[in-house]
Amino acid sequence: MQPYSVPQDLPPGLERARAYWRSLIRKAAPMPFWDDLAPTDMGDIVDDAFTLEAFDKPERFRFALVGESLEGGGVRELEGTFLGEGPLPSPFDFLLSQASATVEAGQPTLYRGDGPNRYDRLLLPMWGDGRTGLLLGVIDRP
Repeated sequence: MQPYSVPQDLPPGLERARAYWRSLIRKAAPMPFWDDLAPTDMGDIVDDAFTLEAFDKPERFRFALVGESLEGGGVRELEGTFLGEGPLPSPFDFLLSQASATVEAGQPTLYRGDGPNRYDRLLLPMWGDGRTGLLLGVIDRP
């Protein structure tokens, strides 16, 4: 069993995100190409979504887009910042670890944050430039 395994049943918002991601997969490709991602086609989940650009040699991740609902509540501007440049607020706990696992597995991953601000975070890998180069993330707060 891989870390951050995704169960068959997901909360509705995360299932819509996974269905959107699957709809972008071309023929027998294992994942969609990042240039097929269109936030305007994501419907109501776009406000709870974010993207991470994935770099290799060395492995690093940078926030590219952050949905409006994720920037609220006094959270600093995240777009353009790299993971590891400082502490990340909830709902981004253990995001660096999950992002690395997603790239390594080449498959979706799920993190469940516990506590008073419970949330689920789905990461979906996307292909480009001969590697997994973008991760689409969606947060669900029950």
